[in-house]
Amino acid sequence: MHPILAIDHGDARIGIAATDDFVIGVHPVETITVTQTPPIPRILEIIHQRKIKTLILGLPLRMDGSEGTSAKKVRDFGSHLQKEIPKLPISYVDERFTTITAAEKLRQAGHKAKKQKNIIDQAAAVQILNDYLGW
Repeated sequence: MHPILAIDHGDARIGIAATDDFVIGVHPVETITVTQTPPIPRILEIIHQRKIKTLILGLPLRMDGSEGTSAKKVRDFGSHLQKEIPKLPISYVDERFTTITAAEKLRQAGHKAKKQKNIIDQAAAVQILNDYLGW
């Protein structure tokens, strides 16, 4: 196995999570605030720093499994990334329940709802990566 990066794409914030070099664990990396940091250059920097070999994007499907405008935004974002890193494989993973699951896990770990805003996107990216890995 090789290092994998997961992205929870949102209009305002983008959550990033990654595996370690041996794909033994999944860890939150950071939340990119889109109005403060251009996301694609920052993601490319993380990919190079961590020697990422696979990129996973959470795909927000509708409850019936179809794709809507949010899924189109993610696919467009993935296309922009693919142009910058054409040899890096990009996969899409159903992320319908990741934020809900991540919020519940944070609550169980003692994080209050008001304080979750800063870490919820990273936690959702962790959940996307866990789902991809079947953990």
